Amino acid sequence: MASVFHHFLLVLVFLDTHAAQPFCLPGCTCSEESFGRTLQCISVSLGKIPGNLSEEFKQVRIENSPLFEMPQGSFINMSTLEYLWLNFNNISVIHLGALEHLPELRELRLEGNRLRSVPWTAFRATPLLRVLDLKRNKIDALPELALQFLVSLTYLDLSSNRLTVVSRSVFLNWPAYLKRRQPDCGAGILSSLVVALHDNPWVCDCRLRGLVQFVKSITLPVILVNSYLICRGPLSKAGQLFHETEFSTCMKPQISTPSANVTIRVGQNVTLRCLAQASPSPSIAWTYPLSMWREFDVLTSSTGEDTALSELAIPAAHLVDSGNYTCMASNSIGKSTLVISLHVQPAQALHAPDSLSIPSEGNAYIDLRVVKQTVHGILLEWLAVADTSEEEWFTLHIASDEAFRKEVVHIGPGINTYAVDNLLPGTKYKACLSLEDQPPHQGQCVVFVTGRDGGGLEARERLLHVTVVLCVVLLAVPVGAYAWAAQGPCSCSKWVLCYCLHCRKAPSCPPAALQCRDGSFREHPAVCDDGEGHIDTEGDKEKEGMEENS
Repeated sequence: MASVFHHFLLVLVFLDTHAAQPFCLPGCTCSEESFGRTLQCISVSLGKIPGNLSEEFKQVRIENSPLFEMPQGSFINMSTLEYLWLNFNNISVIHLGALEHLPELRELRLEGNRLRSVPWTAFRATPLLRVLDLKRNKIDALPELALQFLVSLTYLDLSSNRLTVVSRSVFLNWPAYLKRRQPDCGAGILSSLVVALHDNPWVCDCRLRGLVQFVKSITLPVILVNSYLICRGPLSKAGQLFHETEFSTCMKPQISTPSANVTIRVGQNVTLRCLAQASPSPSIAWTYPLSMWREFDVLTSSTGEDTALSELAIPAAHLVDSGNYTCMASNSIGKSTLVISLHVQPAQALHAPDSLSIPSEGNAYIDLRVVKQTVHGILLEWLAVADTSEEEWFTLHIASDEAFRKEVVHIGPGINTYAVDNLLPGTKYKACLSLEDQPPHQGQCVVFVTGRDGGGLEARERLLHVTVVLCVVLLAVPVGAYAWAAQGPCSCSKWVLCYCLHCRKAPSCPPAALQCRDGSFREHPAVCDDGEGHIDTEGDKEKEGMEENS
């Protein structure tokens, strides 16, 4: 009896102990460590952070999982969590409220994810955070107040990211750094502040001057994990160490040009030049009145570390190219502009043979384009500038050899668009625009092909099929019907023979057809005219059947 009672007590103790164990996620392991209970999910296919985690966990470690975000309220029931490791996942987004319910968090490790940016204000909810590991991500910028809420941080790892330029104000505004720089506040007994910035593509221009000065001035208790920071750009400084690099002072672009007023003749080539000096190196763009219509080649090259030369080439200038060309150079410090005035004069008679000398009377610059196209129509738009001061009328020609359609439209002054409808699908057309009383010149035309419409093509084929069948029916009609159809001389036999030769078949013409008067079908010359040589076998079979029945 005592033995039974003893076994009963053991079962109760086992059940009580088992019931006291918190739930552990399938595929994960839970263990008791010196600092508390730990959850480890390594290479477990978790699409999101579980929402039913126990409040007793002190450490959560989820690695090599397809996690792609840290949503708001992910840890709402884990106010005692101290260590959160989410390394080597696919996290690309951290929502602003993702850390709201983690006031006891000491470590946050996010190595090897896809973060491009971090919501730095989210760390307001984690005042005790001491370790922040962000290495091997894609972070490319640090705001000046990024570290203002990391007051207790002692280890910051930003290595192997995409940082190119960082202001030293990021660290000068860091409360943890300021605390260690104050000689009266017991900085000697504070733990060291460790920072990792290596393996980033640093661009060593004037914008990095402050950070380099900060790195050179770092002393204990601030420690760089790797103090040999290397420049990745510009090309002239690639591979240099921060300590060996000299930096110029930043300045906004200063622009100059060999000539601010350029005068040429019609048909001549001209190149406008703009030289910009700035630090960091500037980018240069050109603007001019007809930039939407006249696209010119622009070549920008570096003539020095902080100097760029931009050249805009205008081939065979026209009167319409006259105007102001603005060169704009800009960098992170500011921008500057310079205006170059181009004057294109009419060509004189008997000018040099290399110039495009066209009589100015009635001459015009025309640029015609198709801006919208459908299966059955297009929308034309043009830029037309006459050399005379009078308002000119223009003529639009639209033609197609395939469609046998020629359309002429007279366009009044102030109009620059025209819609053409009811075009055949899959057909090549040519549209030209010229002065009203002149034929179009080369370069004033545009060739286009309408889209293919299955329904439209089928309709044309059906029409052709009906035409061939109609021929067959007419051939099979009795002689009396031919005589009734027309009262003049006829040449029915010749017409039948022509059709049969066209179809390349030996005809079996009714003898009575020879008695028809000539000219019976003179009023229907296109009934059996198949210019494309289309052969319809079904029509032939129908014809043969009708001949047998007759």
